[in-house]
Amino acid sequence: MSWYSDLNRTEKRTFIAAFGGWALDALDFMVFTFVIATLMHLWGISKAEAGMLGTVTLLFSAIGGWCAGILADRYGRVKVLQITIIWFTVCTVLIGFAQNVEQIFVLRALQGLGFGGEWAVGSVLMGEIIRSEHRGKAVGTVQSGWAVGWGIAALLYTAAFSFLPENYAWRAMFWVGVIPALLVVYIRKHVPEPEVFKKTQASQAKSANKISAWAIFSPKMIKTTLLAAILCSGIQGGYYAITTWLPTFLKTERHLSVIGTGGYLIVIITGSFIGYLIGAYLTDRIGRRANILVFTLLSGISVYLYTQIELTNTQMLFMGFPLGIAASGIFSGVGAYLTELFPTAIRATGQGFAYNFGRGVGALFPTLVGYISQSHNLAYAIGLFAGSAYIVVFFTALLLPETKGRHLDWGDDLFKKE
Repeated sequence: MSWYSDLNRTEKRTFIAAFGGWALDALDFMVFTFVIATLMHLWGISKAEAGMLGTVTLLFSAIGGWCAGILADRYGRVKVLQITIIWFTVCTVLIGFAQNVEQIFVLRALQGLGFGGEWAVGSVLMGEIIRSEHRGKAVGTVQSGWAVGWGIAALLYTAAFSFLPENYAWRAMFWVGVIPALLVVYIRKHVPEPEVFKKTQASQAKSANKISAWAIFSPKMIKTTLLAAILCSGIQGGYYAITTWLPTFLKTERHLSVIGTGGYLIVIITGSFIGYLIGAYLTDRIGRRANILVFTLLSGISVYLYTQIELTNTQMLFMGFPLGIAASGIFSGVGAYLTELFPTAIRATGQGFAYNFGRGVGALFPTLVGYISQSHNLAYAIGLFAGSAYIVVFFTALLLPETKGRHLDWGDDLFKKE
């Protein structure tokens, strides 16, 4: 982390805001994965229905991310980022007051709009403000905030279900989701719009050259857009197939207690945090695409061993560590990679679409795992879909260019004639 001291004040403040936002988003989002088993018990819902509750947020986050990207290219990164955080926070808190599955379904869908928008805009903001030589490390390290939020959710789960009745404990975990709203105050005061964005906006205003949100599908960009979207689909499909069902897998098939499940998850989450940091370092060291290829192979191997091999509880404890490293390290290079793949005028739109299209497709995986697990065991279902996803990631990454060292103004004249 010695590179952090080399950042200027604006870069550091943006890093803090993005890290805090992503950690708190993870807290709000991952809370649901811990209460799936409780809702199945209290309300008698099936695994397939539980999978749909996990999927609907991710599906709507695809819409939210693309829309937020379009708005961010038009009205500014900082303004739209604040709106997405407030939206996400309100919906999370309201889930704690839900009285039936239908209400949770609607609120989870609305929650997804803000969830998708926050990452799309926050990642672009970070990528545009942080200098090229530190971009991969900074954006990748911000991704480690997800492990921090996930870890806090695990601790809250252990505490809430140890000291509160089950029917109140799951609600209390959603009410804690009010915390991210406080981050908006910090962002309003300390985080400016990126200079490269303001320069592009001024140039467009001067030339009266309005670029359509559909420009990401123009002949000049269609190949990059589609490959980036497929890449993100595989990365997130594999990740959500594992993380959405992991607590339930440990509790129902490995028969771990509440405290035991929390303990095993802490090991995985610790590995996840370290994986983000390793991936962040390698992203600038060996390149964005190379980092993805390395962690894709590690993820496939780890998932297979964790879900398909009969392991003792102690062996599972130790295997959770490399699983966390592999499944999360792959994300570290994604933000910087997408930022550099798209020109400034359509960067938030392109990045928002690619990442959140991937999230929408990946959203299907928890539901598919739920359906398959009704005729096969949960371990088989998780391994099948996660493994398939990582195969897609590996071959798609080979078709995309390496962008390490690319300047963000590379495509300023790309759409001048449009």
